[in-house]
Amino acid sequence: MPIQHETELYAPIKRFFEERGYAVRGEVKHCDLVAIRGDEPPVVVELKKSFNIPLLVQGIERLKLTSDVYVAFELPNKGRAPHRLHWDDISRLCRMLGLGVITVQFFKRKQPAVEIVSEPVPYTLRANKRAAGRVVQEFHERSGDYNVGGSTRQKLMTAYRERSLHCAYLLREQGPLSPRRLRELTGHRAVAGLLQKNVYRWFIRIRRGEYGLTPLGEQALAHYGHVLPAFGRSMGSAADAASSAEAVEAIAAIEAAASEVLELGRLEESPVR
Repeated sequence: MPIQHETELYAPIKRFFEERGYAVRGEVKHCDLVAIRGDEPPVVVELKKSFNIPLLVQGIERLKLTSDVYVAFELPNKGRAPHRLHWDDISRLCRMLGLGVITVQFFKRKQPAVEIVSEPVPYTLRANKRAAGRVVQEFHERSGDYNVGGSTRQKLMTAYRERSLHCAYLLREQGPLSPRRLRELTGHRAVAGLLQKNVYRWFIRIRRGEYGLTPLGEQALAHYGHVLPAFGRSMGSAADAASSAEAVEAIAAIEAAASEVLELGRLEESPVR
């Protein structure tokens, strides 16, 4: 049965520190528990029946007094971390805040068990550049904002799903295509692997080097119809780019031919020596 008051945590935690040579006092200058051993810095423990935001706020406030601050609460039933978290999550959160974690487990017929889950240590937050790069890449590879933030238990429109949908759209519009042609039309380099893995079962290999669309692919196109206009725009942009490239090549060829004609004219006009 859960404890009724946070004061029930005081006695077992006091005994825990006293067994390790500390002198302990309760309610010292608004600190729930203060433990001191010799000339060492004071240890402050803030008590709450359960792990919550007010407990963290109190712990952060006590960091103004000492670097050795713990937050303590009752170990939930069956030893599970509270709020459907993992103990690693709680330890990491408190470590990032500079706080230690103490739990107390109560029993019917024996003394409560006190455990230090994590120690208060200075923490320097270092950004994971590789992970940040993957976030930026995923962001830019999406053609639009098709997901509602905070959604759970829903299929998300990821960059990979969007690439698959783009291929399915082209197969519906143009019929069976080769991976090479799909790569040219979509601009996605990894089209061949996408077709071979066929994660969503949208594609079928018709013959060597040629793929078509399955009924599941047709259903996906109907379900994600709101995304398809982006593919029409990208095809238009690709066509415009191709036309522009062809025009540039044609102009370059004309200019080269004109240069040759002018050069021949100069040679004919020059006197023979």
